[in-house]
Amino acid sequence: MKIAIIGAGLAGLSAAAALQRAGHDIVLFDKARGPGGRMSTRRVETAQDMAFFDHGAQYFTARDADFAAEVARWEAAGTAARWPAAGDDAWVGTPGMNGIIKALAAGHDVRWNCRIETIARDGTLWQLAHADGVETADAVIVAVPAEQVGDLVAAHQAEWAGLAQATRSQPCWTVMAAFDARVEFAADSLRNCGAIGWAARNSAKPGRSGPESWVVQGSPDWSAEHLEDDGDAVIARLLAELAEAVGEGLPGILAVQAHRWRYAMSGAAGKTALWDGSLRLGLCGDWLIGPRIENAWVSGRALAGLADPDRTGA
Repeated sequence: MKIAIIGAGLAGLSAAAALQRAGHDIVLFDKARGPGGRMSTRRVETAQDMAFFDHGAQYFTARDADFAAEVARWEAAGTAARWPAAGDDAWVGTPGMNGIIKALAAGHDVRWNCRIETIARDGTLWQLAHADGVETADAVIVAVPAEQVGDLVAAHQAEWAGLAQATRSQPCWTVMAAFDARVEFAADSLRNCGAIGWAARNSAKPGRSGPESWVVQGSPDWSAEHLEDDGDAVIARLLAELAEAVGEGLPGILAVQAHRWRYAMSGAAGKTALWDGSLRLGLCGDWLIGPRIENAWVSGRALAGLADPDRTGA
């Protein structure tokens, strides 16, 4: 089959890899300009060289046996490393979190900066409409956040659209700050301090370079309460909370930015993956299982097994 996958994050790429190995022709579409999604890494020029920030997911775990084997392959390839500062079972992408997505996407036909606006049946084929035209495929897999599922599938699978609508993500305000000297704090991460849900010395992660760089993320409740605040106000509040948490005045700021994630931490729909064989339409993503990077990979692989159980071996 020619299979179109909407969303080139970890779930979509996991499904793509298994289905490609089974001999299918895969093309992925993603509205972003490049690989990363919620595993993004941002580069910011400063007076002390380039600063790097993993401003989405901070780390991941590998508890599923198949996923642990996959992570071992990433480690051998140099795209993942352990990061004990976040826990004994914590891993990060190298040299940034998006390194994993970049490596996985390199083996596929991915159409970046291409938002699929609608999908429609035309006989036995699917038509996928985007700004530059229409693509056709034998099957479609939707691997996007729950909030974006309904507009694509409601006309074909109303039950799935309802499930996605009921499974909401939590937002997150993230501040990225590069400093001209080390922040005097013994640990490289801290959690649950006032408005801060998580803060980390990003420059201390394996494979990182550049000046002292911190990622400071608001807690889900605080981020939801202040979701429509101005970015400058968010920066001021979260950096003040960081200074209080570390017990020291912060060094001089080389660069600072804020990013608002409206769909940061997924919900959990109590499913693994969904496949309608009569339509050749499927859903995968962390929101079906729960808010962990590992779950996105597990969901994508499971969907590949549902779509082609004999050839994928799932």
